[in-house]
Parts: sequence; structure tokens; C-alpha cells
Amino acid sequence: MSATPADAPPPLLRLPKRRGTELVLLVVAVLISVYGYIAVGLAAEDTVPKDAASYGAGLGVLALLAHLVVRFRAPYADPLLLPIAVLLNGIGLVLIYRLDLRTPHDKAAPTQLIWSTLGVALFITVVLFLRDHRLLQRYAYIFVVAALVLMVVPIGFPAINGAKIWIRIGAFSIQPGEFAKILLAVFFAAYLSANRHALAYTGRKIRRLQLPTGRVLGPVVAIWLASVGVLVLERDLGTSLLFFGLFVVMLYVATGRTGWIAVGLLLCAVGAVAVGSLEPHVHSRVEDWLHPFASIDAGRGASQLAQSLFSFGAGGILGTGLGLGHSYLIGFAMKSDFILATVGEELGLTGLTVVFLLYAFLVARGYRAGLALRDPFGRLLAIGLASILALQVFVIAGGVMDLIPLTGMAMPFLAQGGSSVVTNWIIIALLIKISDSARRPPPPAAPGVVAAGAPGSEPLDDPYGFEEDEL
Repeated sequence: MSATPADAPPPLLRLPKRRGTELVLLVVAVLISVYGYIAVGLAAEDTVPKDAASYGAGLGVLALLAHLVVRFRAPYADPLLLPIAVLLNGIGLVLIYRLDLRTPHDKAAPTQLIWSTLGVALFITVVLFLRDHRLLQRYAYIFVVAALVLMVVPIGFPAINGAKIWIRIGAFSIQPGEFAKILLAVFFAAYLSANRHALAYTGRKIRRLQLPTGRVLGPVVAIWLASVGVLVLERDLGTSLLFFGLFVVMLYVATGRTGWIAVGLLLCAVGAVAVGSLEPHVHSRVEDWLHPFASIDAGRGASQLAQSLFSFGAGGILGTGLGLGHSYLIGFAMKSDFILATVGEELGLTGLTVVFLLYAFLVARGYRAGLALRDPFGRLLAIGLASILALQVFVIAGGVMDLIPLTGMAMPFLAQGGSSVVTNWIIIALLIKISDSARRPPPPAAPGVVAAGAPGSEPLDDPYGFEEDEL
């Protein structure tokens, strides 16, 4: 009996890959960065920088190589992730170059370009060789041990600007905590996805909050407390706040219990009051936050935070123009913690809003990729990685705008910092792979067989050995 057209399986929906859209956006991102580089030279030195062509060519080659790897290894990836990262990285290089003109004895732009190149190289490596993001789930415990080791090592090195978060050997320095945040995000995603039902539906219920058993919640809380405790000893409160927020967000996503948000905010407030009162370095930052102009009243001149506020005020709506501001008066942290003040002064509220919107798009696309996935680990990992970027932007922007106490972290892609820019490129690579898995159509099924992942099909067995409530 011959098959009728009605017996044939419906054709699979072919999603557009949109690699052409990505390429066009990359060209725009590179051109904007080159325009900014030229504008700084014209404003500050009344001439086009001699290396403008080589800068544009170098940034263009990096963007093109990353695009080609994505085109062939992750063809269904989100077309906005890579262009936004290239644009933010390019703007960061322009801002650092602009500040270098005022500190000729301390040029940071060439070093930042080298770190950016290394970051793109690691981006390419991850996209090329990570076949499936779920492979990371196998190594969850190895990652968490490595994360704790990375956070402990800086304790044996001298403090820099009040915090022991750096490993410095001669002219080379690295911040291990930047890499630890990715490893912890993988561990949290693996553990919470494997135990999500036990976390949500077992244990004692207090009012509307379901408290899971200690056997289930204990291991992940112990790891979180150990990591935060080490960071407190190192006086790295910014990363401590980041890890705390990451844990609460991922716990909420895994369980769907809004009570965890309330508990997280309460614990954060209690911890902030305790540390701010007992730790002198943190207490001084709290005092600066409460009284940013106290040093002026005392006749000692404007502090870094006061200079930052002056920069934002001087920028107005449209800014003074690239290269025409005075944010260099902030001092030694102008290229790192306070680089956002340069954006606020020279690009104004308009440019600052654009930068924040770029971060918002980046985070939103990461959330979208996670929500489109069927596997719980990938969903939690994507949301965790995107939340890292969101929390960093909030903590840093809030600090330099005097909304919260300063924490001493690097603005993703914009600020000077090799470890930061490298880890941010790794985060983008992982989000690229996850979004590719989320948008990739399922393989065609044989006649009469329901395709895996199609409506009505049974959930696939976990191919990596993670059974429910076990890790």
C-alpha cells in the first residue's frame, strides 16, 4: 500500500541562521570603534592617530575570525551576541587610549589590546572545540575545586589597593577570581539542575517558603559559603556580592520559589551591615558613599568618588565630546573602576544610556537562549552567565554613581583589566554555543517516528549520567 501525502511527516521549520546579519553588525561595530579612535585623536591632538588604520584592521581581523568560527561551528547562534561584545570591547579600547593621552608614562591601551586578542583567541577555542555545552556538566566537581583553589591562591600575595585579589609576579599580574566565577556558575548549574525537584518540593515549609533538606541544599551552600568567606578574607567585597547574587538568582530559577529572592536580599543586607561595620577597608568605602564630598569640606580636595560625580554632572545630556573631558582628574582608578565616568562626561547621558542598553541587550539575549533550551543544565548555565554580566554592571555602575558603596570591580569589556576581558570573552563563547543549541532545528526523524524534542515526545534520558537528585 503506497503512502499518501497525508502520511508524510510535516516539513521541519527551517530557522534562519542570520550570519549575514551578524557580519553587517560586526562591520558597524568596527566602524564605530574606529570613528571613536579618530575622534579622540582629533580632539586631543588635532590630528588623526598614525595607527588608526592598523587599529581598525586589527579589530576587524579579530571580529572576522570570530565570525567565521561562529558561521561554521555555531551557525544558529544568536546574531547579536558577538557584535555587541566587539562594540563594547572596541569602545573600551578607545576610552583607555583617550585616558592614556593624559598619562603618557602609564599607557594601558596596547596591553589591553593584547589581552583582548587573547580573549578572542579563547573565544574561538571554546566555539571550535566545545561540541556540546552539556559536556561541562561532567566536570562540575573538578570545576568547583579549581574555583576554590583560584580564590585561595591570592591570599599569599601582597594586597593591592586594599584587596588581596591579584597574583603579581614582576610585571605580570592576573586576577584568578575572574576565572572562578565561570567555574562556579557551571557547578551551580550542574548541581541545581540535578536537584531542582528536591529543592522545590521536599523539606520543611515555613509560611510560603519551602526549605529543602540539608542533604540536598547543604553541599551547594557549603561551597558558596567557602567561596564568599575566602573573598571576605581577601577584602574583595565586589566579587563576594557577585557570587552571592549569582547563587540567589540561580537558586530562584531552579526552584521557581520567589521566597529565595526575599531571603537573599535579607541576608545581603545583614552581611553588608556586618562587614561594613567591622572591616576597616569596607567601612571607609561606606563612609565615602554616605559622604562623597567630605574630603572637600575637610580641605583635602575632591576624592575619586567626588570627581566621578563631577564628571557625570559636567557631561550633561550630550557630553563634552570624546577627548574633551576631565575625568583623568579621578586618579589611578580612572581606567578601571571609574572608566564609566569618562563615558558619562564625554558622551553624556545619551552615550551612557546607549552603553547600558548594549549591556541590557547582551543580558537579555543570554536569558532568551537559556529559556529556549529544554535541558535544565543549559538553561541554568545561560541564565547564570548572563546574570554575571548583569550583576557586574549593576555593582560597578552603582558604585561610581554613588548609589551603592564602591566595590572595586571591572566594567565588562570597557575597563582596563586583562583577566576581566578574557573571562568576558569566554562567557560570550559559552552563550554562543548555548544559543546555537537552542535555535538549532532537530534532526529529521524517520517516517512514523516522533522526533526528539518534538511536541508529544518523551524527555530524553540524560546522556551524561546525571540522574535526578544525584550529582
